[in-house]
Amino acid sequence: MKRCVWVTKEQLYIDYHDKEWGVPVYDDQRLFEMLCLEGAQAGLSWWTILQKRENYRLAFDHFEAEKIVQYTDEKVQSLLSDSGIVRNRLKIQSVITNAKSYLKMKELHGSFSNYIWNFVENKPIINHWATKEDVPATTELSDRMSKQLKKDGFKFVGSTICYSFMQAVGMVNDHTLECFCHPSNNFVDTKNI
Repeated sequence: MKRCVWVTKEQLYIDYHDKEWGVPVYDDQRLFEMLCLEGAQAGLSWWTILQKRENYRLAFDHFEAEKIVQYTDEKVQSLLSDSGIVRNRLKIQSVITNAKSYLKMKELHGSFSNYIWNFVENKPIINHWATKEDVPATTELSDRMSKQLKKDGFKFVGSTICYSFMQAVGMVNDHTLECFCHPSNNFVDTKNI
């Protein structure tokens, strides 16, 4: 079974690739979690964050924005001493800031999913890349999304982070053509993660 060449032999990475990456996500809380995790990845590898994902869920109350917006300075200090996450004050603070913006967008658009999926007109973009070198790090769409998210108060949402986020939550399917997960290979996973 052929996979995208970036997948390592680590089972956690294989499972992430096979069951999550590129699969459309419409659940508000999962979308918020992935946006925060992609922001945490800035300057690091996704593998680093993926290994810490369960720790992040515990540290940030399973990404329940309503709880996160209540975080005090004491909570921030405890997060800064948590070795299970990336201990970067700006990244930790961005989750709190993003929780506020997330709740605002949820209120304005009926759901965060409505807000975020509107960038791709509510339909996943299926690309047909032959090699991983063909896959862009940013696009005009990720530039636009980044600009709008920043305008709406989000942090750690540069164009590269936005494009990685879109790939992760299935707004964009960038599995290469030879990968068994590419839609042209008749792989269908209706599980909404």
